[in-house]
Amino acid sequence: MKFQVISQDKEARHGMFNFNGNIIETPVFMPVGTYGTVKSLNIEEIKNTGSKIILSNALHLYLRPGQDIIKLHGSLHNFMNWNGPILTDSGGFQIFSLSNFCRIKEEGVIFKNHINGKKFFLTPELSMEIQIDLGSNIIMIFDECIAYNKDWEKTKFAMERSLNWSRRSRIHFDLKKKNKKNLLFGIIHGGSYKSLRDISLKELIKMDFDGYALGGLAVGESKLEMHDLLDHITPQIPKKKPRYLMGVGKPEDLIESVYRGIDMFDCVLPTRNARNGHLFVTNGIIKIRNAKYKKDLSVLDKKCTCYTCQNYSRSYLHHLDSCNEILGARLNTIHNLHYYQTLMFNIRNAIKQKKFDEFVSNFYNQKK
Repeated sequence: MKFQVISQDKEARHGMFNFNGNIIETPVFMPVGTYGTVKSLNIEEIKNTGSKIILSNALHLYLRPGQDIIKLHGSLHNFMNWNGPILTDSGGFQIFSLSNFCRIKEEGVIFKNHINGKKFFLTPELSMEIQIDLGSNIIMIFDECIAYNKDWEKTKFAMERSLNWSRRSRIHFDLKKKNKKNLLFGIIHGGSYKSLRDISLKELIKMDFDGYALGGLAVGESKLEMHDLLDHITPQIPKKKPRYLMGVGKPEDLIESVYRGIDMFDCVLPTRNARNGHLFVTNGIIKIRNAKYKKDLSVLDKKCTCYTCQNYSRSYLHHLDSCNEILGARLNTIHNLHYYQTLMFNIRNAIKQKKFDEFVSNFYNQKK
């Protein structure tokens, strides 16, 4: 499963993973399948969008259906009938997003189960065991994600705790992993403070992870702040290791991040927006529930080859949305994911051809 950079155009990189014959080219966008499903789509529909690797959440799967149920199937792949690679998030982001349901200690996090109200204790060691039992191809260390605007002392304390949990994750992963094919990624923290990010990365490199993720972004900072931080930290990540920007997913953010050397992305944006009738097209976003689409017989995007655009009009999609029909969410999701995967395909081709600057210019010109 070694990662290699195949070609480069300035900082933008075209790379490749080989997961037991499943070739994943980067830059890559991973649809989010929190509970072992990309909302509203079956496996064939996911594949037909061009998606080859997905993200699931180990904490949510631990709570429901439970570690024991998935172990009965042998792996999460078998459970959901997905034969491609899976990356699992450790549950660290839920410390941020479910802060009202948890209490952080040095040993781990006491969570209140939002399903039944029972308390449970999640540690770096348990997180590694859950993800190994899921059969994850890429496992994320257990970390603490905090808000971007916290003061220096609180951010430093959280960063140091994440480093401690990273060491514990690394040790337990090495003890418990079932084969040499699982990859373990470290997560760089430090909020808006470059000096703390530098310390975090320096210590993570000593632990020799298979890849490095940037955590604690897209949590309230401005675009300028995010780009400035990426410009600072990304060049310091070992060049032979993949670079993963967690939770960032607007099309322009993907392009700007690839420009700065990022290889991997995930975000709920394309699927969540689809369910809310916000659809990505070549020249921007269509809000399909707007009344002006009621009699619009054109397709969403003439340049799109997805199932939705090949078969249905904007008028029909508007009708499905106005009736709150499940089919509408499915067709919208198919389109948005296809848009994202086509975008990534075109990004990779532009890098291969050393024409990424030209691609970026054309992308923004189409939005005017």
